[in-house]
Amino acid sequence: MALLQFKKKPVETGQPVNPDVEAFLKDYSIEVMPRTAEKVEDFRDLLPEGTRVYIAHIEGTPIEDMVATAKRLANEGYPVMPHFPARIIRDKAMLADWIARYQGEAGVEQALMLAGGVDKPHGDFDSSMQLLETGLFGDFKRLHVAGHPEGNKDIDPKGGTANVDAALQWKQKFSETTDAKMALATQFAFEAQPIIEWADSLKAAGIDLPIHIGIAGPAKLQTMIKFAMACGVGPSIRVLQKRAKDVSKLLLPFEPTEVVSQLAAHKAANPDFNVTNVHFFPLGGIKTNAQWAIDHGGASAVPASQS
Repeated sequence: MALLQFKKKPVETGQPVNPDVEAFLKDYSIEVMPRTAEKVEDFRDLLPEGTRVYIAHIEGTPIEDMVATAKRLANEGYPVMPHFPARIIRDKAMLADWIARYQGEAGVEQALMLAGGVDKPHGDFDSSMQLLETGLFGDFKRLHVAGHPEGNKDIDPKGGTANVDAALQWKQKFSETTDAKMALATQFAFEAQPIIEWADSLKAAGIDLPIHIGIAGPAKLQTMIKFAMACGVGPSIRVLQKRAKDVSKLLLPFEPTEVVSQLAAHKAANPDFNVTNVHFFPLGGIKTNAQWAIDHGGASAVPASQS
């Protein structure tokens, strides 16, 4: 189907758009859940043409709701990337059924694989690597896997990054055996320098998968802190804690302007920097996040047919 033109216009703020940020936000992606997507009348009023939309699969969400959301977004012209959380998938038969539904009803060709936020696996799978080993994603065009700029206590409960690093090496080797485009989609963080150091360390270790860096969209400070703690954000949570000490800013929304601007400046100065895209977690709402991206020059110019 022909995609409709993006209708939303930037709000006149009186501030010029930072060209580095505008370039850095090109082809950004955003995440939704079925229950939040239901609140949006038409995504074409919010997101530029061709924006990749991830659909988060939270434990307890029926697959029917996931597929219906994928179908709706695809019909509105967006490349859809549903989550496949390993620990809530019972067995290979269930995985095959999910894939068949997504492909048959919504034409899905992309997937994000991750362990999933549950402590005890529901069945045979414990990690994204096990999902990849099934061979069931062989005809997908794009496969993303999780990255953790500040480590992950679920994967490395004793601290450090040994298990995370080993998993990344495995994923790098797998990327060399598949025709699918692969990338790392990361947890969100709030400081640019640790992200830069982490990305550089991956390159030094021979991991050249493109990084789609997780960025938390604008939200109330209390909301941001709640999600950061629940998602296991690491040392960069100190940015929020420092902000919380300033009573004058406590009720103001926290925006990702500083971290995005610093990453964008680094990318402009270092074009081979392996952070290639921004992936938004709209913690303060899809509309709020979409408007922030618009105001800062964000556009996604990849046609769905080429994604």
